[in-house]
Amino acid sequence: MKLKSIAVAATLVLAATAAAAQDVVRLGNLKFAHYGAVSYIKEIAPKCGIKVEEHVFAKGLDVMQAIIAGELDVGTTASEAAISGRAGGAPIYVVAGFAKGGARLVGRADLNLKSLRDLKGKRVGVTRGGIQEVLLLAELQQAGLTASDQPGKDVRLVFLAYADLNQALLGKNIDAMMQSEPQSSQAINKGFGSEIMKPYNTPIGAPVRTMVMTEKFYKERRPVAEKFMRCFVEATKTFIDSKATAEKYVREVVFKGQITKDDFEDAIGNSPYSYDVTPEHIQTTTDVMFRTGVGRMSRPPAAKDWVRTDLLDQAKKSLGVK
Repeated sequence: MKLKSIAVAATLVLAATAAAAQDVVRLGNLKFAHYGAVSYIKEIAPKCGIKVEEHVFAKGLDVMQAIIAGELDVGTTASEAAISGRAGGAPIYVVAGFAKGGARLVGRADLNLKSLRDLKGKRVGVTRGGIQEVLLLAELQQAGLTASDQPGKDVRLVFLAYADLNQALLGKNIDAMMQSEPQSSQAINKGFGSEIMKPYNTPIGAPVRTMVMTEKFYKERRPVAEKFMRCFVEATKTFIDSKATAEKYVREVVFKGQITKDDFEDAIGNSPYSYDVTPEHIQTTTDVMFRTGVGRMSRPPAAKDWVRTDLLDQAKKSLGVK
């Protein structure tokens, strides 16, 4: 009888361990101010009934590669990386939009650049394949300017990693940059950059940062996916409702004291936290990417086939979020 009890207890422990292991969510994220609420999910995950393992990547395309390799369940990227990923066969759905905006065209402070037309003959830094490149090319097209990383066009593109753009502007190796947040705000606050524009007057408008789930996670681990989405909504609501909490977490935990209060406030002023995304926005972004050649997609994906907001709608309703 005693042996039977021990066996039953051992079975229950194994079952509990297996259940707990199933509720681990592997999250791919980026290190930007407006990605902070997504990072915060792991802090409140235990009360959501899950464990979140966050993996931080340098850029959205790296998140897509990790998803394709089967290393992640959920990933956050700018929309262009999600679109390029889906076009390249990544088995993903867009399930939410966690921030919007987050881009700024910044010129060298000593050049007094005021408009897109002032970029003619200038070197403009941008990260290849990022939403900033999509916005830059769309803005230049609207202004009637040609651009290439080779000589002979109106604007000379200089492709650099996000982390290298500010240093290149400071060192006068480029004349302007299309940069993300909080780096663009830092350049302005430190005095070596000045804002030319926020690039939101193309058909894309303010770009939405997308949260994607693998099709397998969305379909086969539905209860865990529901818990994760409720946790995302709760984390985002916390950051929207309590700016002090958001600032403390992003400045101290995400950036470990490397950005100032002004940097944070300016960055989030240009990239507010949010929840929502629409198929229409993703389709418009896809169309502009195709037109500008970013992502080099031979068959652009139709947004209606892979934007799924049912989990988000359910989570928002359960938490009373509009």
